[in-house]
Amino acid sequence: MEELNTHRVQFVLVVATASLVGALVGSVTTGFLFSSDQSAVTAKLIADREVDPHVVQLIEEESATISVVNDVAPSVVSVVVKQPRSELMRSTASPAYVQFFHSGDSLTQEEAQELVEVSSGTGFFVSTDGLILTNSHVVDDPSATFFVVDNNGKEYSAKFIDADPFQDIAILDVEGTGFHAATLGDSQNVRIGQTVIAIGNTLSEFRNTVTKGVVSGMDRRVTASTNNSAEVIEKAIQTDAAINPGNSGGPLINLFGEVIGVNTAVSSQGESIGFAIPIDQAKRAISDVIASGRIIRPWLGVRYVLVEPESAIESSISYDLGALIASGNQPGQVAVFADSPAQRAGLKEGDVIISINNKNLSHASALSERISEFHPGDVIKITYLRSGVIEETNLTLMEYQR
Repeated sequence: MEELNTHRVQFVLVVATASLVGALVGSVTTGFLFSSDQSAVTAKLIADREVDPHVVQLIEEESATISVVNDVAPSVVSVVVKQPRSELMRSTASPAYVQFFHSGDSLTQEEAQELVEVSSGTGFFVSTDGLILTNSHVVDDPSATFFVVDNNGKEYSAKFIDADPFQDIAILDVEGTGFHAATLGDSQNVRIGQTVIAIGNTLSEFRNTVTKGVVSGMDRRVTASTNNSAEVIEKAIQTDAAINPGNSGGPLINLFGEVIGVNTAVSSQGESIGFAIPIDQAKRAISDVIASGRIIRPWLGVRYVLVEPESAIESSISYDLGALIASGNQPGQVAVFADSPAQRAGLKEGDVIISINNKNLSHASALSERISEFHPGDVIKITYLRSGVIEETNLTLMEYQR
């Protein structure tokens, strides 16, 4: 009987030791994946219950999301746009609006200079010394004053540095050092179906709102617009992570906590359809500002629409997509800009550009994307159709002047 009890004690010790080792291994493994605090919470949830393996996986995925958001959130800011009260009264013709802000016949000097919030969006630090990336349509008012509010609610005055004329991105600067800069990923490796997280100033009221979804499409061509401007975005990332008004300019991140896109637009025609600018398109702008204090973009100098072969003659020529040089519907929207590289090279309205340096245009690489690969001063070869005949010309790209 004593021998039996001894074996029983040994058996209990073996089971207890195995349980302890299992708990320790689980805790250590979780610690590698997540922060120590989140690891402890996850380990306790699993240890205190008999949890189904599928539930364990969901808890670990949830912990990963929480950990990533905690890492990135300190880099995200609300971008607040303010104007002097007097400027607001001059810029609106609505008596009700004027009455709302001021009921008297005139403003005192103090009232006239008072700054009033008119809109807001989102941005995020891309350097520890205060550079912030956001959308250009968030900060497109030259008469406005800009502020940013960090994750702790602290407000900073922000200086507008520059906006990219061909993409919906802009860069602000905040004085100081030691800011939490987001890690920029590689948008070339983004795949349909991968999990993404959007962080933003939802409805211009709720800071650092988090939504989660998947990449539902790639290489979309969309327009991000406000009352003052409209930006055409090429090769946008489509996601079903909710991107609400106010989220514009915030980061779209992967589960490694890397920014893969800049949230920029939401479809007004469908639910759960949002878009982000691939982060690779913004990296060059950031580098330009760090090196030169401004965004540098090459300029061809044409207005165009994308077209496919229509006539029998065109169909016999090997191209799938062309850029038809055409004027706009509004006065002054010329097809070829005066004294531009295109005009100097002899390009005219009605020409169809089909290739750059012998590489045909395509839906995945249209004219603006091809030109953005070069620098001011680069000499490129343009192949184009004129009256059904293929022509070629060399031209030197210039820097876009605002």
